[in-house]
Amino acid sequence: MTDLHFRSASALGRMIRRREVSSAELTEHFIARIEKHDPKINAVVARDFDGARKVAKAADDALARGELQGPLHGLPFTIKDAYEVAGLVSTGGNPVWKDHVPAQSATAVERLQGAGAIVFGKTNVPYLSGDLQSFNEIYGTTNNPYALDCGPGGSSGGSAASLAAGFTAAEFGSDIGGSIRTPAHLCGVFGHKPTFDIVPKRGHLGPAPGNLHESDLSVAGPLARSAEDLSLLLDIAAGPGWADAAGWKLDLPQPRAKSPKELRVAVWIEDEFCDIDRESAALLTNAAKALENAGANLDWQARPDFTLAEITETYLVLLHSQTGAGMPDSVRARWAEIRKNAAPGDKSHQVLQAIGGTMTVAEQFVWKERQAQLRRKWQDFFKSYDVVLAPVMMRPAFEHDHQSNWHKRVLDVNGIQRHYMDVLIWAGPAVVSYLPASVAPVGLTSAGKPVGIQIIGPHLEDKTTIAVAGMFEEILGGFKPPKGF
Repeated sequence: MTDLHFRSASALGRMIRRREVSSAELTEHFIARIEKHDPKINAVVARDFDGARKVAKAADDALARGELQGPLHGLPFTIKDAYEVAGLVSTGGNPVWKDHVPAQSATAVERLQGAGAIVFGKTNVPYLSGDLQSFNEIYGTTNNPYALDCGPGGSSGGSAASLAAGFTAAEFGSDIGGSIRTPAHLCGVFGHKPTFDIVPKRGHLGPAPGNLHESDLSVAGPLARSAEDLSLLLDIAAGPGWADAAGWKLDLPQPRAKSPKELRVAVWIEDEFCDIDRESAALLTNAAKALENAGANLDWQARPDFTLAEITETYLVLLHSQTGAGMPDSVRARWAEIRKNAAPGDKSHQVLQAIGGTMTVAEQFVWKERQAQLRRKWQDFFKSYDVVLAPVMMRPAFEHDHQSNWHKRVLDVNGIQRHYMDVLIWAGPAVVSYLPASVAPVGLTSAGKPVGIQIIGPHLEDKTTIAVAGMFEEILGGFKPPKGF
């Protein structure tokens, strides 16, 4: 069974329960994979292999007694280093926390462990999960298994790289700017950004260890090698947190469609506000047509009652109001100066960052109302359509660029130099609107780089977007391992 490492967590879990493979054997298999291949990727940055071996043996002994911990019984997992894991160094990519070993796991991780998962390693992130590349001063740079001179994305870049290279059964990430969806797209795996606030974020770094406040916009969610795994992991991790458990429970609706023939789809692949790489566009278009050929009802012209430019403006301002919180006075003073000197109507990345980073309470009320109006327009739109198909970002994997000032970074798209922060544009609509969005791989470019399609769905209808990801998996073949691994 030399291909164990590329099977889905669901399939591996069934194999363990049928005694076709033991947890100890599977754990050793993944450890050997990491020791052999991770030196050229640098995805798994903190490890507890000996501890995992003991837990795996205990899981096998329990199963022999007829005791099953849960659907993840005995499955070895790596986990994004943004999450606290009890007894394992958890840094969030921040040198200040390089020796932080928490006594308690983050809520989402606790739930996975409670279902039987064995966390045997942490995967690399950018500093405080604040980039679409994965590098930091503690652990260095993570490479993309499909193109080692490129990054795997961020901030869940180590997570996606670990999955793609066959180092783990499944992973768990977080997303405020595409941080689950972008790495899934760049590494050819599946990812799901849940509806806002259905998976607790307690124990996510940042904020600082011990903080209980959970910021706006950001979510916690799964990455995997199959759509089935996304559903499995979401069902385990989702539910009320510590403050709400006494009074409510989560009951997500079933998928709107179980086959393409039942599906009403809006296709939003092209937009002059943020055009995408031609090869990526062709792969996305072919994927949409494949879904149409399978019986789905596609509308290639339908759009919500707002433009991509309008929703991006609201998203970026509110995003920067979150990511800019706690910045030093010197940074805030610089933003205030940029804002003061900005020309009327200037909506450049620098100005929108300055507006968000210096926002007053009164201004936040105005922008939150804009957000609410956008959410209502989405709700109206989803009365006629079940999902929207869109790009994840404007190009496939790109070479490492560690220039500290994002405003000096550029990316080539169809021969045009684009501002690095444009990577946030297609990630934004689902984030600012609190909507679920899944990513499924749909093919490789001529250079062998993966491309994923983003599936945006109605509020709280996470099972619908995951179901559509599963349809793409069935039609197009799903995850395809990188060469050399």
